[in-house]
Amino acid sequence: QVQLVESGGGLVQAGGSLRLSCAASGRTFSSYGMGWFRQAPGKQREFVAVISRSGGSTYYADSVKGRFTISRDNAKNTVNLQMNSLKPEDTAVYYCAARLKIVVTITPADYGYWGQGTQVTVSS
Repeated sequence: QVQLVESGGGLVQAGGSLRLSCAASGRTFSSYGMGWFRQAPGKQREFVAVISRSGGSTYYADSVKGRFTISRDNAKNTVNLQMNSLKPEDTAVYYCAARLKIVVTITPADYGYWGQGTQVTVSS
C-alpha cells in the first residue's frame, strides 16, 4: 500500500504560479503510476495530469496543456505539479492519486490510492 500527502496549495492571482507536491510512503513508489486530479464545487472529479512509473510518459488534460507540468522523483518518493499561468477556472481541490498498474489512465476510478487534497484558489 501507499499513503499520499499533498502540499503546496494556496491562493494566487490569475497569471501566477503554484507548485503542488505529493509525498508517498512506502518503498515501492516506483511501482505506481501517479496522477493529479481536481474537483471544483458542484463538479465531478476530473483528470489533470498523469505520469508513468518511470516518468517517461506524461499526459495532460487539454485545459492545462502547456501550462502545467507533472514530474516525479522516485528516489524521493514525490510527484509534483508545476502550475503556471493559472486561471480562475483552475480553482479546485487538487488530489494526488496512485495506481499499481503498468498502464496509467485518466479515469479517477482506476486509481486505488488518494491523498486528502489541497485547495488551490485563483483570484481574478
